[in-house]
Amino acid sequence: MATACAVALSLQGAAHAAEKSPSEVRLDYAYYSPVSLALKHFGWLEKALPDAKVTWVLSQGSNRSLEYLNSGSVDFASSASLSAVLARANGSPIKSVYVYSRAEWTALVVRKDSTLQSVAELKGKKIAATKGTDPYLFTLRALQKAGLKKDDVELLHLQHPDGRTALEKGDVDAWAGLDPHMAASEIQSGARLLYRNKDYNSYGVLSVTETYAKEHPQAIKTVLTAYEKAREWAVKNPDELARLLATESGLPLDVAKLQLSRTDLSNPQLSAKDVDASKSAAPILVSEDLVRKGVNVEQVIDQLITPDFSKAVIAAP
Repeated sequence: MATACAVALSLQGAAHAAEKSPSEVRLDYAYYSPVSLALKHFGWLEKALPDAKVTWVLSQGSNRSLEYLNSGSVDFASSASLSAVLARANGSPIKSVYVYSRAEWTALVVRKDSTLQSVAELKGKKIAATKGTDPYLFTLRALQKAGLKKDDVELLHLQHPDGRTALEKGDVDAWAGLDPHMAASEIQSGARLLYRNKDYNSYGVLSVTETYAKEHPQAIKTVLTAYEKAREWAVKNPDELARLLATESGLPLDVAKLQLSRTDLSNPQLSAKDVDASKSAAPILVSEDLVRKGVNVEQVIDQLITPDFSKAVIAAP
């Protein structure tokens, strides 16, 4: 009996330890995630976690965000949903728990003096694209729709700001743009969107590691509750959000407004529709050898998308 009691107490202690609040919560923030900027600016998470240190890390793209998550530099990572699929399919044990944005944030961009009029005309041309990000995957899907493969073009792996610079300098023929850099290029240099397809833009997700999800479920709910406060503020205050985005990114207000005009913040809940949207892109991840051999991408998506955390905090409409 004494032994049984000792075991029971031990298990209770282990469960209690597993639920202990982390002493530090680390998140990325990004110009492509306006809600993260509002959350950081107003300090709502710091107020919700008075006993924890909150650390913010700037992310320039999905690839960087997921690298930070995998390396342990952040606990919460903001990325495109397909980038998260790609990461999980290639061995990163992550879970996507929240939608921070549903935006048309990427397109294929050319200079204002470009003679290119279609994606098919990109055959043999140079395209700047950040590997592992939504713009990169958008490019592959656009090429496929036009009857082209990855090897039919020269893809240059450049971070998003560098891709814009390369396009405007004439070093590449096209760029897989990402807002706000894409909006800035449109307004400041007259860049033209060669190809748009809202269905090829994946939604933005907040992801954590499986270990973090198991050990800190309450911390996740606390973070998502704070995100919801920031999202609701952003929806109600679009002009203030635009000014905040402009201030944080260092870009003009009209650039911020253009980005936000393509951004939908109304639906943060992961759903079966999101699962289906991700699965529709699964074939190209396989055909272009972007995932490990033998990986069942549809199964990966089912394992990745985890709506329960956000369901617990998002108010019913």
